[in-house]
Amino acid sequence: MKKFLLYLMAAFYIASGVNHFWHAPAYTAIMPPYLPWPVPLVYISGVAEFFLGFLLLFNTSRRLAAAGIIFLLIAVFPANVQMAINFADNHNPYLWAAILRLPLQVLLVWWAWYYYKNPK
Repeated sequence: MKKFLLYLMAAFYIASGVNHFWHAPAYTAIMPPYLPWPVPLVYISGVAEFFLGFLLLFNTSRRLAAAGIIFLLIAVFPANVQMAINFADNHNPYLWAAILRLPLQVLLVWWAWYYYKNPK
């Protein structure tokens, strides 16, 4: 089960990284307005997610990848908050999903922390 969850996590971040390129405008729309260069930041975070997901697959880089994922999840949290704000302002019917995504970040950090502490 541990190996399955590891591969699931890696696939999740690899797919999410690719998705930053396929749907860049959607990610750009949730960038907080106080951040400069929203488009490059979307692409940088997509590349980071892709490579960190890939690095999870190897024992030698798993701990580094898990730490990077934790850092990345913390760094992108303001975008998730901005998405909830945008959805509330626009009366988006999926506001519930944007709000649910906020505590989900804690679960994702815990999941990465597990592989940081137990890389083998």
